Amino acid sequence: MKTYAELEMAVDGHVAVVSLASPPVNALTRVMNDELTDAMDRISEIDAIRVVVLTGKGRVFCAGADLKGRAQNIREPGDFLAHSRRTRECFHAIRECAKPVIAAINGAALGSGLAIAASADVLIASESASLGLPEVDVGLLGGCRHAMRLFGHSRTRRMMLTGYRVPGAELYRLGVVEAVTAPEALMPAALDLAREIAAKSPLSTRMGKHTLNVIEDMSLRDGYRYEQDMTGIIGRSEDAKEAQAAFREKRAAVFKGR
Repeated sequence: MKTYAELEMAVDGHVAVVSLASPPVNALTRVMNDELTDAMDRISEIDAIRVVVLTGKGRVFCAGADLKGRAQNIREPGDFLAHSRRTRECFHAIRECAKPVIAAINGAALGSGLAIAASADVLIASESASLGLPEVDVGLLGGCRHAMRLFGHSRTRRMMLTGYRVPGAELYRLGVVEAVTAPEALMPAALDLAREIAAKSPLSTRMGKHTLNVIEDMSLRDGYRYEQDMTGIIGRSEDAKEAQAAFREKRAAVFKGR
């Protein structure tokens, strides 16, 4: 696997663990932004990887944008637009990664960090995790549209207007995360879920994620019709035939990804 300056990546079986590694708070620097985009694009085209676990090194998931770097990188006309484009493409790379992405939120995920987490497919949090939009305290905006995918109207606006951080236990109560664990149990829980997904047909999980992304903003009629069309395509695959045969024969399926 490629090595990065501000990411750590390890592959165990069919699961890739990508860790944000820019101490002390894993702020989203330009380097991390571009490396995370690159890593997700590469993973999309590596057949041996079926699931990604995305987490942070240390006690913080991602504290948000690197404000010092922002000041250095936005100086000339056009710099702000280029910076904005690079940032949003990073989040899109996570959402559009061909493989399911599990966010294992080990600590605070703020602003851009919230957007990174919200771009994943499944979220699991540590008891020490929190999601927040602190930009109001530094005269900026960031992550509000991503927060709307996770929270309701009032909560999103409270977070944006006050900088309120939603703690792990509250995230679970609200249904934002699938589980909240003790800090030391977070990665084992995330890896267990990743292996469960990796055991499914990689063709089905890839096309299933793609379908969910496409139909998210469609009407019920159009979205379900698209889903039915994708079901017809998946149903003709070798993996689908193997899954049905394994079900009938009461054995574990052996998938080939085609």
